[in-house]
Order: sequence, then structure tokens, then C-alpha cells
Amino acid sequence: MKKGTTKALHTSEVGLTKPGPAVIPKIDVQASEVDVEKWKGDILVLGVFEGSLEKNKQGEFENAELRKLDEFVGGLLKEITSEEDFTGKPGQSSFARLAGYGFKRVGLVGLGKVEASESSTKPWKSLGESVATASKTSQAHSVAILLLTGSAQLSENTKVAAASAITSGLVLGSFEDTRFRSEYKSSALEKVELIGLGVGKELQDQISRTVYQSAGVILARQLVNSPANVLTPSVLADEAENIAAAHDDVLLAKILDKEECEALKMGAYLGVAAASTNPPKFIHLRYTPPSGDVKTKLAIVGKGLTFDSGGYNIKTGPGCMIEVMKFDMGGAAAVFGAAKAIATIKPPGVEVNFIVAACENMISGGGMRPGDILTASNGKTIEVNNTDAEGRLTLADALIYAGQLKVDKIVDLATLTGACIIALGTDIGGMFTPSDALAEELSAASKKAGEKLWRMPMEEGYWEMMKSNIADMVNTGARAAGSITAALFLKQFVDEKLPWAHLDIAGPVWKDKTGGTGFAVTTLVEWVSKNSSA
Repeated sequence: MKKGTTKALHTSEVGLTKPGPAVIPKIDVQASEVDVEKWKGDILVLGVFEGSLEKNKQGEFENAELRKLDEFVGGLLKEITSEEDFTGKPGQSSFARLAGYGFKRVGLVGLGKVEASESSTKPWKSLGESVATASKTSQAHSVAILLLTGSAQLSENTKVAAASAITSGLVLGSFEDTRFRSEYKSSALEKVELIGLGVGKELQDQISRTVYQSAGVILARQLVNSPANVLTPSVLADEAENIAAAHDDVLLAKILDKEECEALKMGAYLGVAAASTNPPKFIHLRYTPPSGDVKTKLAIVGKGLTFDSGGYNIKTGPGCMIEVMKFDMGGAAAVFGAAKAIATIKPPGVEVNFIVAACENMISGGGMRPGDILTASNGKTIEVNNTDAEGRLTLADALIYAGQLKVDKIVDLATLTGACIIALGTDIGGMFTPSDALAEELSAASKKAGEKLWRMPMEEGYWEMMKSNIADMVNTGARAAGSITAALFLKQFVDEKLPWAHLDIAGPVWKDKTGGTGFAVTTLVEWVSKNSSA
């Protein structure tokens, strides 16, 4: 393996002569115990629990702390809660301008019931997002967020989780991908103080860790949002080397070209890549902790189709989604985002191999055809009955490669099937694994990350529909159970003794209104951290 070398992303070579710069928010988030009446800044935001705004017969807040602050701002909080019927329900928010105080605006954001905040990070993340939106609208540079009432009821673990989720909402809510716009307005937010959650090293360390995770999510979003004429397989390989160069104390990059993949007999992967004029790039990033022994070796494999036309089974008709098939490398984007975050956090005792078989699925006289038979690098043969089931072909050789690294566990991520979107919608990823222990690890990691995974069955009886009468298998089964048969296909390329999980993230990786989501980055970081010796 070799160290990465810094290399610019050459958009001018593919027709984009003047893309806007990437604007990544850099926000200093600190836990604080400052007296808000003495605080000076742009916006003071109050996170309010439902049921905490009761008033007495005189119309004053029963809560002494809230009453004192309302008196300080001249009764403005009373006016907002009365006139706008603000009760602290989730999704409620109101901001008003002030004059003659240390801060220019005050806002109320509803958190819902205290009990709900103990079991879910959603209210906290929504608070951060609301602050990010209000800050951008007013071009605020500094914000204080105060949990005014109810915070004393929260457990210490919940306070740490709350600080993390608020930070995530702040950073991600402040990010907007403006690279391809001629005019844009970026967030001016620079500093945020969290008041009412306590202070201390554990809390501040978690805040910093969340900032690093969020940077990984933003990278994944940018990669998914990049159009196929910008993000070719070669550019994706350049990005891997950029990440390695930025973290060369813990990351090494290895890029295999077409000839090297041919030498490894990666016939399934190269069959998909055959029709494109943009050459395939097989990418391997390896994280090694800066000190100490490696006790666990992991592999994370991401599907890296920088564009998927469907091949000769071209995507046509309503709902085919060909216009957004730049997101078919969402698995690879999650892998890169996780690599960036992990290289910054530096978990001890764990080696992580990040693997992407990057290519395009296009159409040409030399492309794979329905009926062709491909041979994967483990010698298994595949009859291609649908060229639009290409991601599993690239993953087959990538999984074999990962297994040869003698790792202890493998997780792959892919925008693999429309069937999983039909089954679980656009908020939930499907998890397929024969390993109960690995399923529990990933479920716990996703819950902590605030991302939703649902374990799906791997019905072995369905493998019958994947058998070919002239090869070892076909690459698609019948219409029914499409996401299950896809997972069963991948299972053929993993040692049955090796814990392995497949995450189908076709639904949550993309939102039509906002683009790439960066889904699964945080889950992967939490999973790797759980497997470290920290």
C-alpha cells in the first residue's frame, strides 16, 4: 500500500469550468455554564419541554427560572407563548428580535415531552437544526442554547447524548452544498454555547467527536451530490488518496487499475465496468491506529457505481430513477465519510479496511449483455440475466478481496435494490446477516447514531430462484423478495464462518428535496468504536 498524495478534483476536464467552492461549516461548539443574562451574542435559544410553560393566575410563569428570564426580556416570552400558542411541542419554534440587550434575538424551540428525550435523539437533533436555520436566516455568528426547564430530570447519559445530537443538528443543518451554484448564501455561524447540560471532559469530548462524525457525513453528502460527469471512478480514487494524504499517520491508500484487477481475476466487477470509457478503480483504504496492538480487524465494503444506466436493461419508464443514479455510489460515500471520521477520532486497537470497487454501468458494443456468464475471483460463475443488477456483481469481487485480508468481520453497504425501498421506505435501511451477534452490534450502533436499520430475513429457500441451469447462479431472481435474494447472492462470496452483514441503504441515502443524506456514516463510526479497545 502507498501513502496518499494530495490531488485536486479536476472539474474543468469534464465541462464544469466554474463550480462554486465547497462551503463546510466550522462551528466551535462548547458546553458552558455562563449566566445568560450576562451572555453577549446574536441569538439566545431556549429549548423548552412540553408542559413546562404553565402560568399562574396572574399570567406569570410558574417556573422561577423562566419567570426571571422573562422579566429580564420585558415579558417577551410570555407574549410569544400566549399569542403563538407555543407549548413546547416537537417542531414548534418562534424567534423574535430584541433591542438593548446583550443578544439581538431570542427564540423558543419545542422539545416535546421530557420522557421522550430519554429514549430518542430526534428532539435534540431537531433543536440543533432549528438553531442552524434561524442562524442562517439572520446571519448570526454566535448562539447560546439554554435548556431552561426540565434538564435537571435528565440522566447524565442523556445529557451527553443530547449534546451530541444538538451538535450534529447544528453542523449538518448549517451545511448546504453550493458547489454548483453561481449564487449562494452560506451560514455565518461560528460559535455555539450549550448551557444546562453540564460541563466536563466527557461531555466536551463527545461534542468534538460529533463534529468529526458530522464532517464525515458532509463528505458523504458531497460525494453523493456530485454529478457523474464530475465524480468518475478515477476522481473517486483521487478523493481516497486525498483523505489518506490528510491523515497519513493512520491511513494508507491502495488503488488497483483495470490490469491489476484482471490479474486478480475480478471478472464480475470488470464485467460491469466493460462498457464505460471511464476506467474502473478498485480502492482500498486501510486505517491502522497510531499506537498499540491491533486486536480486531474489520472490513467495510461500499458499492461504488458512480453512475448506473442499467446497461442493456436500461432504466426506462416512470419511477426508474435514472436521473438520480449518481447516488448509486451512496455505499462508497458512506465508506469514505466513515474513513475520514475514524482517521480523525483514531480509535485504538482496531484496523479498518475500507473497500470500494468503483466503476460505471454503461452501454457500448463491448459491454456485458443479458445472457453473458461472468466468473468472479473465487471461481464462481454468474449468468447475467439482468444487467441492471450490477451492484451485486461489483460487490462479489470486493467481498472476496475483503475476506482475503483475514479480517474478523465484514459489513457491506449498497444502494442495492428498489425492493428494499418498497419494503422499508426512505427512512430505514435493511440489514441482512446470518450473525445474531453482528446484528446486535449494528442495531446498537444505529440506535446510538440516530439512524434506522431493520433486520430482514435471509430465507435460504429463496435461493432456488437464483440457480442457473448453465452457471453456478443467476444475478437476479423473481420479482418477489428482491432484496432478500440480492443478499443471498452476496452471501455466496463470503466465507460462511466469517461474520458478515449487508446493509441495503437504497431508501435513506437520498432525499428528493435535499439530495444526499450521508446515511450510515455515523452508524459505521459507532460500530468501529465499539470494536475498538477504547
